[in-house]
Amino acid sequence: MNILDDLKFRGLIADYTGVPESRTDILPLPERLASKPITLYCGFDPTADSLHVGHIVPLLALRRFQKAGHHPIAVAGGATGSIGDPSGKSAERSLLTKEQIQANVDAVRPQLAKLLDFETKTNPARLMDNADWFGPITYLDFLRDVGKHFTVNQMVAKESVRARMEDRDVGISYTEFSYMLLQSYDYYHLAKECDCELQIGGSDQWGNITTGIDLVRKKLGRHAYGLTLPLITKSDGTKFGKTEGGAIWLDPKRTSVYKFYQFWINTDDRDVVKYLKFFTFLPHDEITDLEQSHVDNPGGRRAHQALAQSITTLIHGDTAANDAIRASEILFGGSVDGISESTLDILSEEVPTAKLTADQLGGEGLTLVDALVAAGLSTSKGQARKDIEAGGVYLNGERAASATQKVTKDSTLHGRYLMLRKGKRNYALLTL
Repeated sequence: MNILDDLKFRGLIADYTGVPESRTDILPLPERLASKPITLYCGFDPTADSLHVGHIVPLLALRRFQKAGHHPIAVAGGATGSIGDPSGKSAERSLLTKEQIQANVDAVRPQLAKLLDFETKTNPARLMDNADWFGPITYLDFLRDVGKHFTVNQMVAKESVRARMEDRDVGISYTEFSYMLLQSYDYYHLAKECDCELQIGGSDQWGNITTGIDLVRKKLGRHAYGLTLPLITKSDGTKFGKTEGGAIWLDPKRTSVYKFYQFWINTDDRDVVKYLKFFTFLPHDEITDLEQSHVDNPGGRRAHQALAQSITTLIHGDTAANDAIRASEILFGGSVDGISESTLDILSEEVPTAKLTADQLGGEGLTLVDALVAAGLSTSKGQARKDIEAGGVYLNGERAASATQKVTKDSTLHGRYLMLRKGKRNYALLTL
């Protein structure tokens, strides 16, 4: 199956550029992609020290092209990131310093390595920073060599600019107004230096992409292509990639692996099949099977589990994904038998945790009553005794026998953890 057929199945094509009827010497994009490998690029501005889930679709699209034999380039906007793209924004972005931008570019490099293959011998991905080619250019040279190819009328007609100009209270600065010229120059530079013929991006990038195509044509006399991907929406009307806790980041220091997994497992039933197509590399027949399973038995949640496991494995690796799955099972009443230390590490970030010293567990140890109070599961020793006598307290997955039970170093899991549960899902960890 060729790349466009795959993208169509997945609903990942919003639009792509055509060929003027008078140009019989130029292949339409589907035929061009079928004829031989193409070099393509997608840009992203490093506005933070981590990518978030909103970045994944275009970067995964680059990987889909790479898997189909094409040559992908990811362009970090070390230069454009200092300006700010007005597309899809209702107000000016906050400007970052050069040092912040460089630190952000360095931070996202390892994340890109999980999404693209930089090691393959046949068509390795490339990461480039547009600060490398914008740095030597003077302002006057840019105006003479690039600005003269565009009219203000043409620039004002772009949706990203027009929408901001219509809002008199906000408007648009000359800085952001000029952004499309910078992105156009990216395309020209990559076409000239890397023989790049295709730019991809979200549908809000259509104006910037077509402007770049015009510049490539005017300065190099070449035909270039553009393809846009649909912007991600949620059926409930809320913004994709946002939760009450904020954005869902790829960096586990910003969004834990457990929360990342839970974000996908909690996908709205109406969106899960669409997200399987957007965010995984699962084969078409497997997605079709999961779709049918979801229709026949939505409560079985096979589609949700496949989605969450696939994307968590892609971003965080097999071990972390399996630990997140195991942690989820435990927090929803599963057994702790055979629990790994790494799973306990994940749980320690998700449930209330209190520290104990080795001395507290020395000798005869700590009473379970004191442990419940230390963990915050019971408000007092009296309440702890009542909770234990009611049969609702568990230590490391086993029901507590009596209020006189002792907790010692030998009771710990992996020599560090004590897992306490009150009721069905009220957990806490005590750690040495």
